[in-house]
Amino acid sequence: MHMTTVTSPIAATVAHLLVEEGQPVTAGATLLFLEIMKMEQPVVASTDGVVDHLHVAAGDPVEVGQALVTLAPATAEPPPGPRPTDTPQDERADLAAVHRRQAMLLDDARPDAVARRHALGFRTARENVEDLLDEGSFTEYGGLAIAAQRSRRDLDELIARTPADGLITGIGTVNADLFGVDTSQVAVAAYDYTVLAGTQGQANHTKKDRLFALAERLGLPVVVFAEGGGGRPGDTDNLGGSWLDAEAFALFARLSGRMPTVAIVNGRCFAGNAALAGCADLIVATRSSNLGMAGPAMIEGGGLGVVAPEDIGPIEVQAANGVVDVVVDDEAEAVAVAKRYLGYTQGTVEEWRCADQSALRDAVPENRKRVYDMRQVLATLADTDSVLELREGHAPGMLTAFARIEGRPVGIIANVPTHLGGAIDAEGADVAARHLQLCDAHGLPVVVLCDTPGFMVGPEAEADAGVRRFSRLFVTGAALSVPIVTVITRKGYGLGAQAMFGGHLKVPVMTLGWPTAELGPMGLEGAVRLGFRRELEAIEDAEQRAAREAELIDLAHTNAEGLNIATFAEIDDVIDPADTRSRIVAALRACGPIPRGGRFIDPR
Repeated sequence: MHMTTVTSPIAATVAHLLVEEGQPVTAGATLLFLEIMKMEQPVVASTDGVVDHLHVAAGDPVEVGQALVTLAPATAEPPPGPRPTDTPQDERADLAAVHRRQAMLLDDARPDAVARRHALGFRTARENVEDLLDEGSFTEYGGLAIAAQRSRRDLDELIARTPADGLITGIGTVNADLFGVDTSQVAVAAYDYTVLAGTQGQANHTKKDRLFALAERLGLPVVVFAEGGGGRPGDTDNLGGSWLDAEAFALFARLSGRMPTVAIVNGRCFAGNAALAGCADLIVATRSSNLGMAGPAMIEGGGLGVVAPEDIGPIEVQAANGVVDVVVDDEAEAVAVAKRYLGYTQGTVEEWRCADQSALRDAVPENRKRVYDMRQVLATLADTDSVLELREGHAPGMLTAFARIEGRPVGIIANVPTHLGGAIDAEGADVAARHLQLCDAHGLPVVVLCDTPGFMVGPEAEADAGVRRFSRLFVTGAALSVPIVTVITRKGYGLGAQAMFGGHLKVPVMTLGWPTAELGPMGLEGAVRLGFRRELEAIEDAEQRAAREAELIDLAHTNAEGLNIATFAEIDDVIDPADTRSRIVAALRACGPIPRGGRFIDPR
């Protein structure tokens, strides 16, 4: 009879014997545990057999190679059916505890809170995250955190009532089907208003710090669902004094210009939550939003009166003043806008379509005093359904947008001739300058559609700090690292036109005029009245004076026509408007890879 002796692989102490003499065992079955340095190591059978002899007992010290168990050959074939090592086991207690805790994070664990949220017509934080990220791509960070209130509330209650400490954070992908997994990674932070009103607590500050630092390190865009009430005074565990050492605000602000950031606002967003939103490239807000740097409690506490939450920063105010970039109907639309914005920064799409470009030939009326719809011009010029306009309700004379041309993402700035004849006012200069910064930071070339008589002038314009705000366009344009392509659809006059071009006519990689283009140092009417004042004043007859003035204006217009300006090589070409797309694409292809500017973006 061939016996098998199992020996000790290490010098240790016998901790537990799991078998007894006469017991059949199978290959791989654990016979005993040896203990060394407080850790237990299993010793297993190398073959099927029957325990013939135990050479040690629990507590015995053993040396390397010492006999532990002798196995005799098995006396019979093993019974049919699964071997002991193949039988299903009950879930381990520690793993079961993890699964229970993870289940408590899900919306299904709090049906009442979810029902209240849905009754408002709002989605839960997890529903928003699920909608934003590609299916199955979310990896959560810090989900097991709870509110720092152990000194005043029962632990089980905190686990049940404050999952994730009211802030869901993690990493996933957006638009991976279009741009690939590697280029579509995104960090997301979503405040959960069903947990302590989405306030900022100790643990979720730590989670934000972790996420934003990771986003900077890994170069990830960040989307923040910012709904919530700001700092949370109810956290009482080991907090220290001021809370002013919270790093999240500086960390998030430091992302500006380095990677895309989006804030989505729905419902009430006050104080610290609003401060984070204000640092983002893009604020997308629903019509039911209220956005302000303090909520009712802080306002009342500061002795500033009692106000209702609905009266603080309603969407009508925050859209008109330029705080909100895009206004949407609901959270679903907000998420769609965020994904679209991220898509512009992720690259070119292969499939696209566009309108019949011959429509551009009649987009600008032949009557040079007749207005037209610049938004319709852009909608025709750009790929179909590719335009995302920003701050539409803030600066009506300046159109700023993102779009695609033959699938390639571009930034757009355009004058709107239906407002002040296209003149650039202080608000228009501000939004155009910021949009240039945004495009430069994220490597998006800029297409300029110019139709302006220049900067807005007069006492009211100076009261709006025009000198500084208009000059912001020059300073920003001079610092651009991305290319500009300029198309002069009609007027390009004065300093305002130069600012639209990035500083002067040779800053763009290509400067084109349509047949309706006209350029000059100032508007024709003003130039004639100023330059020919004495001649006109010398004509006593009013009708003759008016006729001479019209004659001079017609002559000035002939000199200002794009075709004439092109004879001096001041612009690169005058083109058929139907060819505009192909000329833009050709110019941008010649630029090669476009760098990202990497400078921070003014929040305003």
